[in-house]
Amino acid sequence: MEEKFRKYIILWLSQSVSGLGSSMTGFALVLWAYGQSHSAMSVSLMSFCNYVPYIIVSLLVGGFIDRHKKKNIMLVSDSIAAAGSLAVLAFFLAGHLAVWNIYLINIIIGVTNAFQQPASAVATGRLVPKEKISNVSGMNSFSGNLIVVFSPMLAAFLYAAGGLPLILLIDLASFACAFCVLLFFIQIPELPAEEKSSSPFAGIAEGFAFLQTEKGILYIMLTMALINFFSRLTYENILSPMILARSSGSSIALGIVNACMGIGGIAGGIVVSVKKESRRKAMAIYVSAALSFLFGDLMMAAGRNVFWWSFAAAAASFPIPFIQANQNAILYRRIPEAMQGRVFAVRNAVQYSTIPVGIILGGYLADYIFEPFMRSGNGMSGILKNIVGSGSGSGMASMFLCTGLCGFAVSMASCFHREIKKLDCSDER
Repeated sequence: MEEKFRKYIILWLSQSVSGLGSSMTGFALVLWAYGQSHSAMSVSLMSFCNYVPYIIVSLLVGGFIDRHKKKNIMLVSDSIAAAGSLAVLAFFLAGHLAVWNIYLINIIIGVTNAFQQPASAVATGRLVPKEKISNVSGMNSFSGNLIVVFSPMLAAFLYAAGGLPLILLIDLASFACAFCVLLFFIQIPELPAEEKSSSPFAGIAEGFAFLQTEKGILYIMLTMALINFFSRLTYENILSPMILARSSGSSIALGIVNACMGIGGIAGGIVVSVKKESRRKAMAIYVSAALSFLFGDLMMAAGRNVFWWSFAAAAASFPIPFIQANQNAILYRRIPEAMQGRVFAVRNAVQYSTIPVGIILGGYLADYIFEPFMRSGNGMSGILKNIVGSGSGSGMASMFLCTGLCGFAVSMASCFHREIKKLDCSDER
């Protein structure tokens, strides 16, 4: 068991290096695309084109993942994603790269992620002892947030030094490193093959049939979908425009706030990676989410300077690793290994289905509803101005106020849902 866990550490390190390369490429493509179109919507559509195929395909691949070797799925998926980066490089060097090319490649990457992520989740369960799942979730949060902090700075520096081709070459090199580690050094245990229907719809039916017997897990997925929607309405879309609008366009202020958000996540990941598991894991999920909305979104709405925005960013991101760790601990304990591919695929489709809606709707609400409303002189807008202030960006601040209140209410109400409370009761027995 210890040998398998050591191999997971090696895999985690190599995948983190590859993730840094991919994140730098994503940031550089945003810079390039915005420079070509000068449109915020064009940037939002890049995320949209990634998420939508990911969600659709996730519903269909669960049975396939359970029937096939997880290592092979991860190798093929990562190779196709690397081929996308190679295609971007080729188009750029040929002088034919267009924004629509990036949309198409993001669609392909979204499809490959639908295979890679549940396969990786199952592989984690095979390599990591169940009592260390929470710690491993903390490690993943630590590395993910470290990437969030450093990849924009590294990408901006490298973009200025060598442009998009340099970053793409680094991304391809990081992929080669992770590919070789997985291919030559990691062996993922497989269960004996089972006879299963080859229909992808059978995998969906089997995944949902299992969730009918584990309604607590299903309700976690549904409530997390709603929480993801509130989060993406604001942080995914309007955090950067709001900070820029309320700081007279200060890129330094925006950089500080984004760095503090990453630092908060790093701190939370470190705490989760070393602490003992929570006894009441379901309760810990929703209390953490409630605290993130309460001290993150509401403070972001009421803040008027970099100090308060930075505090709010750190407060919003610090509890996130606790949410992820406790959810993973529940899933790995209650889902049989032979079913994990199907259930994780359904989880990804359900839990992340609201993200594309939030991405598109957030920008629309900010530009056409909340900002004009706060300029209208309406009586209600006067009340809101006492809380969030006035001027440019106050409409977006009002959106943070709304998502903070709604997210906090949903999180606290979920704590007392009968099926969710049963999860903690059964763990205590």
